[in-house]
Amino acid sequence: MKQGRDEMYKALTLEQDGPLWRGRFVAMASPCECLVRGVDESLAREVAESVAAEAWRIEHKYSRYRDDNLVAAINAGDQQWVTLDEETVRLLDFADQCWRLSAGAFDITSGVLRRAWRFDGSDQVPQPEQVHALLPLVGWDKVEREAGCIRLQKGMELDLGGIGKEYAVDSAFQRAGKLTDADLLVNFGGDLVARAATSPWQVGMEGTARPMAGQLRFTTGALATSGDSRRYLLRNGIRYSHVLDPRSGWPVADAPRAVTVFGQQCTQAGLLSTLALLQGRDAETMLRGAGVQYWIQWGDDAAATG
Repeated sequence: MKQGRDEMYKALTLEQDGPLWRGRFVAMASPCECLVRGVDESLAREVAESVAAEAWRIEHKYSRYRDDNLVAAINAGDQQWVTLDEETVRLLDFADQCWRLSAGAFDITSGVLRRAWRFDGSDQVPQPEQVHALLPLVGWDKVEREAGCIRLQKGMELDLGGIGKEYAVDSAFQRAGKLTDADLLVNFGGDLVARAATSPWQVGMEGTARPMAGQLRFTTGALATSGDSRRYLLRNGIRYSHVLDPRSGWPVADAPRAVTVFGQQCTQAGLLSTLALLQGRDAETMLRGAGVQYWIQWGDDAAATG
């Protein structure tokens, strides 16, 4: 067991810059880091290892790219009931809340639409009949749940990618926070949460919603960004966002290019940024109503902040 643990942590690097320690690793196909200030090397390594371990644990448990985890068991259930642990029940309860708040626009069963859509920057837009054929396999309301159990209809799948990374950020942050009271920041691919008692964190925002280019200073809070800067199709001058409406199977019309939200937890910020994208042209109206700080990139030039 110790040998396996040692091999895993070879993928984690730890660097020092004055009072700041930075642990780096890769999880969920994203560059990840843990920053902690004002501690010795031994504690810095322990904190970074706890963050990496939690990220890898959640990835192993919930990634749809594996065939040996709980999600794979649920998706391969063939209309059989699958027993869930308490953590997964809570995560699915949150997915249910997202589905209800979005009137069905946020749906963790919509991953099957990737069988028709390949957002690789090409012009390969699927035929309408390809998309239509998949719609019977989409719909959170078709999923059966009982106390501690779940059952999918044949051919349906769960994909927790829309909430998994933000959940992992918050969970890893909580785990690391039990080890030290020092200033702490956990960042998984640009979704992050932080606290600071000594001096504010300065977060570089290049590459997210345009108004955030530069530095954002804060002591406590979380940031999450949703967008289509890398995942899209372009055909006949029309850009097709990877943000799909599961009710139609097609990209959300007039969706912002990117939405960044500042909140108290990464799961909260991630939910709001995703829900805003799903609102299309009404994204800013929704965020103003939520009373949160946000930044929106509408296109190459148009931007909004609030």
